[in-house]
Amino acid sequence: QVQLVESGGGLVPAGGSLRLSCAASGRSLSNYVMGWFRQAPGKEREFLGAINCSVRRPYYTDSVKGRFTISVDIANNTVYLQMNTLEPEDTAVYYCGADPKFTVLPKYWTYWGQGTQVTVSS
Repeated sequence: QVQLVESGGGLVPAGGSLRLSCAASGRSLSNYVMGWFRQAPGKEREFLGAINCSVRRPYYTDSVKGRFTISVDIANNTVYLQMNTLEPEDTAVYYCGADPKFTVLPKYWTYWGQGTQVTVSS
């Protein structure tokens, strides 16, 4: 079992930055792929990107490439999502997920955090 806890969300003006954290417990992240997702009201959960923690190789969707950066601190069992140049359209609940395998489909991810709200004001 892997327990995930996100933090770092909040209210930020358009053009601003936030860094989200996802702290894991129960297992070492070195054996997992860690993903970041978001879900806006009335929309499906959207995959944003992921990192293979054993080789620290990130993958990003086109919607966030160049603005968001995923990193991992294995020693602290924590994954980060650095978000820059935020837009009102980025407003959503942000979730981290963990799974032994990489997939862009949220339904196949095994472990989830509780989510953290990010609101970008215009």
